[in-house]
Amino acid sequence: MKTTLKTLALFLLSATSTSLIAQKATSASQVQESLTQKEQLTRNSIVKNIPFTNIGPTVMSGRIADIAVNPNDPTEFYAGYASGGLWHTTNNGVTFTPVMDNSQTQNIGDIAVDWKTRTLWVGTGEKNSSRSSYAGIGVLKSTDQGKTWQNMGLPDSHHVSRIIINPNNSNEVLVAVIGHLYSPNAERGVFKTTDGGKTWKKTLYIDQNTGVIDIAFAPNNFNTMYAASWERDRKAWNFVGSGNNSGIYKSTDGGETWKNISGNGFPTGSGVGRIGLAVYDENNVYALHDSQFDYVAKKTNARRAPEALALNSDTFKSMSAEDFVTLDNKDIDTFLKAHGYHDKYRAANIKNFVASRALTPGEVPQFLEDSQLTNAALEVTGAEVFFTSNGGKSWKKKNKEKLSLYSSYGYYFGEIRVHPQDKNAIYILGIGLMKSKDGGETYTSIGKENVHSDHQAMWISPTKKGHLINGNDGGLNMSYDDGESWNKLNYAPVGQFYSVFADNQKPYNVYGGLQDNGVWYGPHNARINKSWHGSGQNPFKSIMGGDGMQVQVDSRDHNIVYTGSQFGSYFRLNLANGKRTYITPRSKVKGETFRFNWQTPILLSPHNQDIVYFGSNKLHRSLNQGNDWETISGDLTSGEKKGNVAYGTLTTISESPFKFGMLYVGSDDGHINLSKDGGTTWENLSGSLPKNLWVSRVIASQHKQERVYATLNGYRWDDFATYVYVSENYGKTWKNIGKTIPTSPVNVIREDPENSEILYLGTDNGLYVSFNRGDNWHPFSNNLPNVAVHDLVIQPEAKHLVVGTHGRSLYTADVSLLQKVTKEISAKEFHAFDIAPVKYNANWGRARFGRFSPAPSAAISYLSKSSAKTTVKVYSGKVLVASMNTNIESGLNAINYDLQFSSRGKKDFEKANKTTIKKADNGHYYLPKGTYSIQLKGVTLPLEIK
Repeated sequence: MKTTLKTLALFLLSATSTSLIAQKATSASQVQESLTQKEQLTRNSIVKNIPFTNIGPTVMSGRIADIAVNPNDPTEFYAGYASGGLWHTTNNGVTFTPVMDNSQTQNIGDIAVDWKTRTLWVGTGEKNSSRSSYAGIGVLKSTDQGKTWQNMGLPDSHHVSRIIINPNNSNEVLVAVIGHLYSPNAERGVFKTTDGGKTWKKTLYIDQNTGVIDIAFAPNNFNTMYAASWERDRKAWNFVGSGNNSGIYKSTDGGETWKNISGNGFPTGSGVGRIGLAVYDENNVYALHDSQFDYVAKKTNARRAPEALALNSDTFKSMSAEDFVTLDNKDIDTFLKAHGYHDKYRAANIKNFVASRALTPGEVPQFLEDSQLTNAALEVTGAEVFFTSNGGKSWKKKNKEKLSLYSSYGYYFGEIRVHPQDKNAIYILGIGLMKSKDGGETYTSIGKENVHSDHQAMWISPTKKGHLINGNDGGLNMSYDDGESWNKLNYAPVGQFYSVFADNQKPYNVYGGLQDNGVWYGPHNARINKSWHGSGQNPFKSIMGGDGMQVQVDSRDHNIVYTGSQFGSYFRLNLANGKRTYITPRSKVKGETFRFNWQTPILLSPHNQDIVYFGSNKLHRSLNQGNDWETISGDLTSGEKKGNVAYGTLTTISESPFKFGMLYVGSDDGHINLSKDGGTTWENLSGSLPKNLWVSRVIASQHKQERVYATLNGYRWDDFATYVYVSENYGKTWKNIGKTIPTSPVNVIREDPENSEILYLGTDNGLYVSFNRGDNWHPFSNNLPNVAVHDLVIQPEAKHLVVGTHGRSLYTADVSLLQKVTKEISAKEFHAFDIAPVKYNANWGRARFGRFSPAPSAAISYLSKSSAKTTVKVYSGKVLVASMNTNIESGLNAINYDLQFSSRGKKDFEKANKTTIKKADNGHYYLPKGTYSIQLKGVTLPLEIK
């Protein structure tokens, strides 16, 4: 076979992947041991009863992995989110309930439900191969609708793509496993159980780099099934989504044995990418193929396909900026993705560039080409639809024209569906959503104005014509007219946040950037409900498109926001007047282009909010809010690495609050550098640290000038160890403070602003807190599931910890009690904290409009090393006015006293004070204004009601 330019390019890119010494992937046994360790630590955690509150948002939702619908009642279904867990509805999507929060992971590749027995199966680990596709822990099973989960095995699978259940035998289940994302492994292929998951047999295996991305059986014959293998290789700097071992396999004995049926009209070779399957019956099968072979345009006058590109490079040449910004975003996005740009830029970004006059419309194509690390001219064929009517003996390509569904971005998609009652009705899912009624020859787009792009899952009603449920990167949509119109079902808080920021307003606002859903902000006291439907105003507002990234807000004016999207496309926003100013630094050296990380770091100087730091492969500084830039370093990485993903880039920036110009930066290839003189000179601090790891955070201490914290992340090697370090001498030497944390890659570390001993740590599997600067750690997870925590911020005045999760939106927790824990208090067997004064309200217990006013309470907080029964006694002077028996629990806890008199206490109080206490409408008697004392476990605390 003739070697094509594309094949050669892929070979050269793949060859460079060996120039770094690969880290060792974490073993499944290590992961399992750590999960057990975490459960034990959680039970004994000091903060096990300190609650988190989920504040949403819900409106933009998050990436769907799969949908499972009750065939007898389609108003009941399950939605599995890529990193947000499993959700259940029984009212047609009006509301959803999470049913996987008590499991050891929230990462989902596929779900399957045995509706006869109501048994739930979840294949953990997302099937897509994106940069935030988190690994799973095997196959989970629940026989009580999600109350409890059992791990049924395949713990080293990492990414499960499909689960199928024999409709006639609930114990017979097949699982398709795509395997590790960043490293080779043997636990991939097709696995079968006939005893409900007690034992598994690997029935299809190709090699350690090739997994199975899809499997489907003939509805009328479970013995006949088809599977799609996929060879892919992802590194932090490069992704090759095709390989010689990708193809289609067939089994006629229920998945016991398999035969490769590729060829005979279906492509073979190194350009075969991801394949999706739709089986109508034993013989009629559709395959959606992500062809990575070179695209060769037909030199004919064939009619224009309905989904052909609405835009091309020539379109922009004579277009005005005003006309450009009115273009349909979907047309721009289709253009970007079809030419391989969309992994880096989105329509919103390009419109921002043009609107801010950073680019003219005519400059857009050249700008895009210059920004690519690979040659954009190497256009690939992209989506193709093939069909067999003879069980795979021969295949025929169905689409006559190029499908504008995806091109170089096809690894992210690959789902195809056929209508159960109509062999010629198919639906293909990609950037857009398309249907065909003639067996795949012609297509109509059915993605509408309220339907997010990037489609991942679909259910077609077998009984009600036109009833569809679609899952995409923006959640769920439902249609009853075959895609002509859609409802949005975004009730669940499943946003995938990369970053979070809290301003200094009262009440304060929370900002964050999300995967494929832009940048949003809203009040920290927002609540998850549907009340906003009445006003038409969601509490959270969108301020940026694309993939939302880091946010900084000027402390002097909360309307001035610095934020952007992927690969360094950043702006200064004025929320008061809507003005946007493009601020991304561009090199003044001819021929030089900066390399920007997917999550490009930006920082406002704590010493002067006009000063902005921005990271590429170098560090840049602006003294005037991003209007002008100076480069204050050389390349602070190991240098450019050939590939199709930007690499050798800065990932984190920190400036010491003690000294202006004392700067720390970290890179994606393992370098930490320090400058003590504003960038004039730099010192590499990473010599003694593990090599080649992603520096997820470097944080200059706000309590001690010499102190600095660093976290490293091995996720992009499938290395899940916890790398957490502190230095007390400006990074000259480092101490490992992550040894006691259960295995999970670390994304963020934060110091508490008041208590120098307290550290907060976010991992790919939850949140931790330390009260002794890392000597030991406690899971911090009351109402916070085992979800990836990407970012943390502490709002100092409110004393709130704000948690940005990548799958369950935003959480807040009051950490004021934690901040009171000192070394001396920690050493005590029991310590009770001062009780906050209570403001008296004459309306306590009063009936108004058929409801009673909220009941009062006083929180009696304590730290105890053990659990015990005790009696709480409340005195007014020497008069015992109330007492209650309660349990003291180990850890930080609070007893809520309802400020009520006991019957005897009321009488004694009235007698002693010669007064009468009035009964409230709810029948209770409440303490009046005054000073009281509370006794428990030998401790006396004052209580003031004023």
